[in-house]
Amino acid sequence: MKAAVLRQINVPMEIEDVDIALPIGREVLVRVAAVGLCHSDLHVFDGSYPNVLPTILGHEVAGVVEQVGPDVHRVRPGDHVVLSLSFNCGHCEHCQSGNPQRCMTPEASRRPGEPARVTKGSEVIDPFMRIGGFAEQVLVHDSGCIVIDRDVPLDRACLIGCGVTTGYGAAVRTAGVRVGDRVAVIGCGGVGLSAINGAAIAGAKQIIAIDRVPAKLELARAFGATDVIDAATGDVAEQVMALTGGRGVDHALEAIGRKDTVEAAFGSLAKGGTATVIGVSAMGTTVEFAPNRLLREVALQGSNMGSVRPGIDIPDCVDFYRSGRLKLDELVSRTRPLTEINEAIADMRAAQLARTVITFD
Repeated sequence: MKAAVLRQINVPMEIEDVDIALPIGREVLVRVAAVGLCHSDLHVFDGSYPNVLPTILGHEVAGVVEQVGPDVHRVRPGDHVVLSLSFNCGHCEHCQSGNPQRCMTPEASRRPGEPARVTKGSEVIDPFMRIGGFAEQVLVHDSGCIVIDRDVPLDRACLIGCGVTTGYGAAVRTAGVRVGDRVAVIGCGGVGLSAINGAAIAGAKQIIAIDRVPAKLELARAFGATDVIDAATGDVAEQVMALTGGRGVDHALEAIGRKDTVEAAFGSLAKGGTATVIGVSAMGTTVEFAPNRLLREVALQGSNMGSVRPGIDIPDCVDFYRSGRLKLDELVSRTRPLTEINEAIADMRAAQLARTVITFD
């Protein structure tokens, strides 16, 4: 099969012919129809997030099941699936407590001594996030395969695999936004826009979108933002306080992963409010705040994959999309073929687009 292989940090990927194994155990072979670009891919590409090389990036995948292993009973060939990063065993304390996103089961990877999933001759190639979606096929654990109806466009459904569930889930699941809450979202890329969308679905009465790109702020209004702040015009926390009459917000969702934006989220809270960090930070990033702020009973927490329960929340997202409440069409700024993967990386670096999707004929 053809795949975009990253061999050196910050060096353009080449489209190479590689070999993918046949499924064993609970593995599923999926023909990739579409894969979205996520900032996690860029973090590995530019070296800010360490990963094994050579690797095949890409993890926001939708496709069609081609073959299943002998122990697979949940999906079958021909099924249309969205892949979730939350591979899980189903029987550990995290899975049993309703937090499959915390499960790091080794069952989702091949055991030592078993042949690698992706190779080129004798060379082993790492599938990033145990998926490796910038390829014509992927071989994954069946717990990450969520079946969807065949009439849902796969070049939209792929976004639910990571960016949409991460943002939507951070608002609805991790933060638990409720009807009447005030919410601020810092960063209006694909994840941030989905967080805005999730807060709107949850019934927030005020949603403040914050970014430095005017076009993204305009797009945020279409996703449910009631107010916008251009972060380039002054202190973000002060502007949030001004828009809320000095009260602050019940929930601040940070979707960038920078020190200043995390601190701004924490500084924007009302008494009893919670700041939820969604963005992935570069290694070594630290944040600072005055401990006395905690006396306002505010909290700072993280979110992993939006705390979603894939088998429940991904079908819910599909239903919300069908009813017009979850905006996937509006997230896709551009589609490109696999041969333009490096141009797609440049799109993301320019930070002017919501999502670029790689499609396969």
